[in-house]
Amino acid sequence: MAIQPGPEDLVPVGGGPPGPRPDGAAALVASGLNAWFGSLQVLKDINLIAQAQSVTALIGPSGSGKSTLIRCLNRMHEEVRGARVTGTVLFDGTDIYAPGTDPVEVRRRIGMVFQRPTPFPTMSVLDNAVAGLKLGERLGKSELRARGEDALRRAGLWDEVKDRLGDSGAALSGGQQQRLCIARALAVQPEILLMDEPASALDPGSTRRIEELIEKLKIEYTVVIVTHNMQQATRVASQTVFMLDGQVVETGPTDVIFSHPSDKRTEDYVHGRFG
Repeated sequence: MAIQPGPEDLVPVGGGPPGPRPDGAAALVASGLNAWFGSLQVLKDINLIAQAQSVTALIGPSGSGKSTLIRCLNRMHEEVRGARVTGTVLFDGTDIYAPGTDPVEVRRRIGMVFQRPTPFPTMSVLDNAVAGLKLGERLGKSELRARGEDALRRAGLWDEVKDRLGDSGAALSGGQQQRLCIARALAVQPEILLMDEPASALDPGSTRRIEELIEKLKIEYTVVIVTHNMQQATRVASQTVFMLDGQVVETGPTDVIFSHPSDKRTEDYVHGRFG
C-alpha cells in the first residue's frame, strides 16, 4: 500500500541531512514503481519499504529486475538511453522523481556501490576516496585529507592503506579495491547506501570483510543490497525481498523468508529448486 506523506513531512531533497532515525521510520518507500528499457518493461508495480538503519536484501534469479530496481532508487536507471520510470520513491518525505528534483543531489544522498570494484587507476588511494568530494564541494587539502581518512576508516581500510595513500588505487587487492569504492561512496556523506552484489567478484576472505563492514554500516546508514548468495542474505539482512519477473513476490523478515515463506515460488527459490 502506498504511504503518502503529509505537507509537514515534505522537505526539499537538496536540503540538509535529516540524521539517523532511531525510531525505525522508513528511509525509502517505493510505490507503484515501473521501469522500462525502451519498450521492454522490466519492473512492474513495485512496492517496497527499506527501513532506516537496517539492511534490506533483494534476492531472485538473474533477470528478475533486482539491479534495475536498485538503480531506480537513486535515479541511475534514467542514465541509460531509452530508459524511463513511473511511480514514486519517497526519501525523507519527498518523491525523488518529483519535477525540479536534482538527480545529482539524489545520488549524493543515496550512494551506490557496484558489483565490480571501479577505482580510478590514474588516481592515488586517497584521491580515489575523495573523488566525489572534488566534484561537488570546494574543500582545502587538509579538509579533503580528513574526509578521506574518515571514509577509509568507516570502510575498514585505513589500517591497511595508511602508508600507501599515494599509491594507485588499482594497486590494491580486489577486496581492498571494493572497500575503497565503498569509502568513495561514504566520503560524500550519504544517508542511504545501495550495493549491487558488492562481493560477487571477491574471494571468501574478502567477502567476509565486506559482510562485516555492512554489519557496522547499518548502525549509521540504511543499506539495500542485491545478492545472489542466499547465505549472504541470511547473514547480513534483517529484511529480504524476493523478486521474480520484474515483480516483488514476497517481503518479510529474513528468517521468515528463508524458513517459512508464504509463497510457493519463494520456497522453491530459497531451497534451490529453481533460479
